[in-house]
Amino acid sequence: MNGENTIKKDIEGAAGAAEQASNSRAFVAVARAGFAVSGVLHVLIGIISIQLAFGDSGDADQGGAIAQLAAQPAGYALIWIGAVACLALGLWEASSVVFGYRQATARKRLGKKLAAGGRGIVFLALAAGFASFALGNRKDSGDSTSDASARLMQMPGGSLLLLAVGAGIAVTGIVFAVRGVLRSFAKRLVLPASRPLRTATVVLGVFGHVAKGIALFLLGLLFIVATLQSDPEESTGLDGALKSVLAQPFGIYALVFIGVGLGCYGIYLVFKSRLAKMD
Repeated sequence: MNGENTIKKDIEGAAGAAEQASNSRAFVAVARAGFAVSGVLHVLIGIISIQLAFGDSGDADQGGAIAQLAAQPAGYALIWIGAVACLALGLWEASSVVFGYRQATARKRLGKKLAAGGRGIVFLALAAGFASFALGNRKDSGDSTSDASARLMQMPGGSLLLLAVGAGIAVTGIVFAVRGVLRSFAKRLVLPASRPLRTATVVLGVFGHVAKGIALFLLGLLFIVATLQSDPEESTGLDGALKSVLAQPFGIYALVFIGVGLGCYGIYLVFKSRLAKMD
């Protein structure tokens, strides 16, 4: 019995130490930088999208944005800083799943924890992308997505899983757009006291969420169509989704709209790095 009590106390002590560490000022400061890093990538993807609309070449996705960042002075230092910041933010979101939202009702707590878990996965994956690039793995992200889709299609139930992934991404896009239109994203911010800054933050958030929602919805549709056609090469990630927009009537204007919107979302994320509620 004493042994069991000792183990229980050790576990509780470790959990308490982990919670305290996740709420430390230094850790939260590094985690906040993860929003800014993601914002910079969104701005770069937006710029590449606009360049594509006017005939330039490039990869309008995470890999292309990281490559652009690496080309800057001290680029590799920036990449490792990005990896650390996104890792910290991913771990902070993961800590929210374990320790957060204790004051919410059971139903709301579950929803908030699931959302935090999803955000945590996104930022941990982003950290892995930074680290992978810095370590020399620079395979085209569209090819990586196609390869992964092909492997899944060959597995039992793989096509159903891909359909679920595509549907999940499309639904996430709809959620982003609705969140932008309803301005519900502002609930997670401490808006500036200055009226012009407050207005700028909300406008950037609305336009950015809607544009990112459209991009994600198109990406989800691309996965679904590729699966239904049994053609994994069509699953080319965000870059392929945006380039498919360009092939449509009025595609140039649509791609410019999305590119500007993604840039606005990126600037909004930079603002969010200072304004996000992280207590």
